[in-house]
Amino acid sequence: MSQFENYTSTSKNYDLTRRPIGMQLILGALASGSRPLAEQTVLDAGCGTGNYVDALAGFVKRVEGVELNPGMLEAARVKSSNNPEVRLQEGSILELPIESSSVDGVVVNFVLHHLDQGSGDGFSATRRAIEECGRVLAPGGTLIVQTCSAEQYRHGYWYSALIPDAIDRTLDRYIPLHLLEESMESAGMRPDGRLVTLDEVLQGSAYLDPRGPLQQEWRDGDSSWAAVDEAELASAIGEIERMFEANDMDTFLAEREQRRRQIGQATFVIGSKPMA
Repeated sequence: MSQFENYTSTSKNYDLTRRPIGMQLILGALASGSRPLAEQTVLDAGCGTGNYVDALAGFVKRVEGVELNPGMLEAARVKSSNNPEVRLQEGSILELPIESSSVDGVVVNFVLHHLDQGSGDGFSATRRAIEECGRVLAPGGTLIVQTCSAEQYRHGYWYSALIPDAIDRTLDRYIPLHLLEESMESAGMRPDGRLVTLDEVLQGSAYLDPRGPLQQEWRDGDSSWAAVDEAELASAIGEIERMFEANDMDTFLAEREQRRRQIGQATFVIGSKPMA
């Protein structure tokens, strides 16, 4: 269960803006595994509303999805209701209801930062989740974790500049990339590198709507806003309104976009389980 996001409520609006990004990177990484892509069973651990489950179906033999939040899971079930190649289950990434060594690939998309209260406990829940992913992964299989570097989280989203305190609080939940790779090694996997997509954004065409943060439905597309308190939200809205009045918004967005195109919004950390 997310430590800070009410996904039962958010699930109603999540798909209004959220899009699966990096699918070519994900499919390429999975294809590097020990079995042909079309023969693989792939687990989406913490599948949310099933955007990645839906995107993977058709490329692989079978997709397993595990999601703890009932609202998100129901949205995923509706989305995949006519796809016999998909099986969805309610469960936690900390105790996956999946047999050991039974899947060829595991994808984890922006899930890990919902597990930990902060870095003070050494990201123990995140490390446990990585162990579980390693347990269910078959030898020769691939783990793909989509997350953010600190630089991406602060500078890869135009609105991060409006809510810096909330960004800092949430960033404390993101395990640093080198520690994520160390967690893979501790779980018996081999880190195989990092990939970044520079041309895609999580909220698709809605991302650059400068009035988006004024709407709850739009904010529900990024859990960063769940960490924003009332005073911070009022400040962010006030700054947006000020920039519109001063005709500064276009310049602000252009500067932020220039930075995003250099660093991207997400990093895909790839790992593999050695053959027995």
